[in-house]
Amino acid sequence: MGKPLLRKALAGKLSPEELKRLSKSFDIVGDIAIVKIPPSLESKGKIIAEAIVTANKSVKTILNQASPVMGDLRLRQLKWVWGERRAETIYKEYGCLFKVDLSKVYFSPRLSYERMRLARLVKRGEVVVNMFAGVGCFSILIAKHSEASRVYSIDINPKAVQLMRENISLNKVDGRVEAILGDAREVVETRLKGEADRVLMPLPAKAYEYLDAALIALRPFGGFVHYYDFIHARKEEKPVEGVVERVRERMGGLKIGFEVASSRVVRTVGPNWYLVVLDMRCLNTIETHLRGR
Repeated sequence: MGKPLLRKALAGKLSPEELKRLSKSFDIVGDIAIVKIPPSLESKGKIIAEAIVTANKSVKTILNQASPVMGDLRLRQLKWVWGERRAETIYKEYGCLFKVDLSKVYFSPRLSYERMRLARLVKRGEVVVNMFAGVGCFSILIAKHSEASRVYSIDINPKAVQLMRENISLNKVDGRVEAILGDAREVVETRLKGEADRVLMPLPAKAYEYLDAALIALRPFGGFVHYYDFIHARKEEKPVEGVVERVRERMGGLKIGFEVASSRVVRTVGPNWYLVVLDMRCLNTIETHLRGR
């Protein structure tokens, strides 16, 4: 789904100066719309809500994102604006259903293409470790749209894992996706060493810190790591190259050989800020390096 355009929907209902203060777009998750209304325009909430509902008849609730995503659980403050007073909904994506509570878990519909892109890369019989799984979208899409044998799906947020377990049952992938509550590093080191053909790291704020743990999860002779990171890049700079350099330095320190099979800017996340993914084929792991000393 393309991003609904907020300013276009409000043209003629707010002044040009007021329109400039609004985000250009808003997100729709299931039947809930999430909009960023600055404090100076909160008194216009009803006008904004009416414009959204007029253009999107299925919306039952409108929430204002009143803070950025914060903390280890990646939560944001949401304020009710219009409609039913709730933050829970069912979201549909590529034939899968996901129950989410937007006030208690991190979720972004803007990663829809990326989730399916990764699902299509997974080969028959692979074991996948998803280190930062949320409510299970990456993991469940992989189970539904590939022939992976097992997906270990980890998250530190108890509410996310509760919803993930519900979503595993909802999408009938019990036995192929396992929801695990805990810190990804601890889970890998205690029960998933050397298990994975492929590791997902869809948490840019933590991926660099946990890269060594991802390598520990890989099978003894390597495999794929899908690494996500934020980077600031001026107009003349290339975001992907900046992330590759950052990772190359870290991998060199860990004595890991790797190749970037593919890479892309997933999306812009602010002025001159980008979300980048590297699909890396790792040629060895930390464990094999240590054994070779």
